[in-house]
Amino acid sequence: MAIQTSTERGSWNSRLGFILAAAGSAVGLGNIWGFPTKVATEGGAAYLIIYLLCTFLIGFPVMVAELSIGRASRRNPVGAFKALSNNKFFPLVGLWGVICGVMILSFYSVIAGWAFGYAFEEIFYFLGWTQMADLLTDTGNGWKNALLAVIFMLATIKIITGGVSDGIEKATKTMMPLLVGIIVIMILYVLTQDGAMDGVREYLLPDFSRITTDLIFSAMGQAFFSLSLGMGALITYGSYLSKKENIPQVAAFVTLADVGIAFLAGLLIIPAMYVARSAGIEIFVGDQLASSTDLVFQILPALFHTIGGFVGVTLGVVFFLLLSIAALTSTISLLEVPVSYVIDEHQMERSKAAWLVGLGVTFISVVIAFQTSLIGSFSYIFSDLGLPIGGLLICLFIAFVWKKEEALNELEHGFPTIKQSLFAKVWPVFLYVICPAAIAYNIISNFL
Repeated sequence: MAIQTSTERGSWNSRLGFILAAAGSAVGLGNIWGFPTKVATEGGAAYLIIYLLCTFLIGFPVMVAELSIGRASRRNPVGAFKALSNNKFFPLVGLWGVICGVMILSFYSVIAGWAFGYAFEEIFYFLGWTQMADLLTDTGNGWKNALLAVIFMLATIKIITGGVSDGIEKATKTMMPLLVGIIVIMILYVLTQDGAMDGVREYLLPDFSRITTDLIFSAMGQAFFSLSLGMGALITYGSYLSKKENIPQVAAFVTLADVGIAFLAGLLIIPAMYVARSAGIEIFVGDQLASSTDLVFQILPALFHTIGGFVGVTLGVVFFLLLSIAALTSTISLLEVPVSYVIDEHQMERSKAAWLVGLGVTFISVVIAFQTSLIGSFSYIFSDLGLPIGGLLICLFIAFVWKKEEALNELEHGFPTIKQSLFAKVWPVFLYVICPAAIAYNIISNFL
């Protein structure tokens, strides 16, 4: 089988385009509402500090590994392992990553559809069209769920058909600055409201006595998920990366962008929760803070309704458009992984591959739209367990199959002095020992 060149497969037009696309892959619903809720319930500022450490100490080394595998092979996750070794097991690891991406996308699009629908719910509520508003808040309505998920998937497929530079890069160059701008504007408004400073203190003043082993590994799991590691997305994105790029440097920029947006999301959501409490909206269930799903789809809409008027509806629409944009930047990368696999391994033209794979995922999404109880099971299997397993095996691949010498040879492109640098001495230690041990513990904890 002939191996396609980088030009035939596509490539990034600029470093900024790659960084925004990779950061967009990492930034999603988990960053905007999953991360802030974990901070609020599992340790406040102490959790935030541990999360930041885990992101750079565990996530960053694995990200460099994935990008180096992708660029060295110029292939999708399955083809990458085939190209770099004769080992028969690791292409199955790549296939597992493709499967995880497909299954995560299938339920993620349903949740993204909910967020998109809520933007219209705010408008209908403002206009007094309560029946239409109630329909959009009914997450158990299969037909409504299916329609919104299909709309979201069609938007994702359309972007993917445009290719790497004209589709993915162009879209994320627009959406990522818009995402950050919306978050900052909403933060500035929320911080002027009653109760907001209570949320800021909870978020930024650490109580180190709350740090436990469970908190550390919860933060590590969140860091791993938020960086889109273990599913082959960064192997795929790395395969379009120029040999002139310094991989550790661009990986650091992507990591900084991801944690920066997660930090801003926390600075928006946690104070907003306490603003809601100040407005008389209950944010606790017993002694526990409401779940992330209740927070986003019950508490915050109630806050926007309480504010009322033009300000309330504007805040509501903008917030749920923010969630929709964040979700779309992630669904793009989730779909690109299986599409890249079909293009490389089955020599299919991009547009045809995007529609074939995209419609297949859409079919699964429609099934989930009518059986939303599947979301929890799929999230546990393919995200909570699947992604760390993929990341662990990627570490083992570089440590014992491809070997660090070959990996460092690849990293020399764009970083000629890497073998004399501190990075070359420290990075293998993390891939050989620290990352595998931490990830393995996390997998065992999740399983038990």
